[in-house]
Amino acid sequence: MENKIEKFEDLKIWQDSVTIAVNIYALFKKSKDFGFRDQIQRSSVSVPSNIAEGYDRQTNNEFIRFLRIAKASCAELRTQLIIAQRVGMVEDVADLIEKTISLSAMIQKLITYRDGLREKKR
Repeated sequence: MENKIEKFEDLKIWQDSVTIAVNIYALFKKSKDFGFRDQIQRSSVSVPSNIAEGYDRQTNNEFIRFLRIAKASCAELRTQLIIAQRVGMVEDVADLIEKTISLSAMIQKLITYRDGLREKKR
């Protein structure tokens, strides 16, 4: 069965968030604004890291909690991309912004699904 999730690396949201983080590192690697570069890189890494940590906690409640943190980090990252574009640090990050919007929606769908599982157990 191809779609079976056995480890966090199998999750599409984790895969997509790693790709976004790699893109962020490449985009800002030559930035001289070290504080901003550090902050945007940290928020980009926070998304897949929290997905992985939550998954490996092996309880539904903990996974949901860490998915919410990942979603919030995704919003933080999107905000930083918008700021970087508006101050002229980068030219066009519309594609990356769109990817963060899509990722956030996918994370929310998983939260909603996992929340439903929690409700069924009550």
